[in-house]
Amino acid sequence: MKKQTLIRNFAIIAHIDHGKSTLSDRLLEVTHTIAKDKLQEQVLDQNVISRKRGITIKLAPVRMAYELQTTNYELNLIDTPGHVDFSYEVSRTLAACEGAILLVDATQGIQAQTVAHDQIDSKLGLVMVPVINKIALPNAAVEIVTK
Repeated sequence: MKKQTLIRNFAIIAHIDHGKSTLSDRLLEVTHTIAKDKLQEQVLDQNVISRKRGITIKLAPVRMAYELQTTNYELNLIDTPGHVDFSYEVSRTLAACEGAILLVDATQGIQAQTVAHDQIDSKLGLVMVPVINKIALPNAAVEIVTK
């Protein structure tokens, strides 16, 4: 009997420097999409300016395969830019998705761009999964950020 494959289209959205590219890297690692010896930081940021400045300028799609119990998943991830100048790309991306991971840095809290992205995904009726990042840092304020 052939296993069922479910397709999930999702984006990672957040304010700049909250960890979108790092989370994307970890997802690529966990799903074995990229061999461990080929992994590098910000692997989806192929743009030279993105790599030099350490920010995502252009959205980057990637397909990952993941198996959980008796179900295969095709995970189509779009790593979006976090800078306010690229809000149009984020809104276009979200229109093509079923859900989004809304990433918040525990040391910086919810920022204006976080709210703007959340308003877009709410209007589109997307499933939003909130994730708090950087919780192990000394200045993390998890209790404040989660309120």
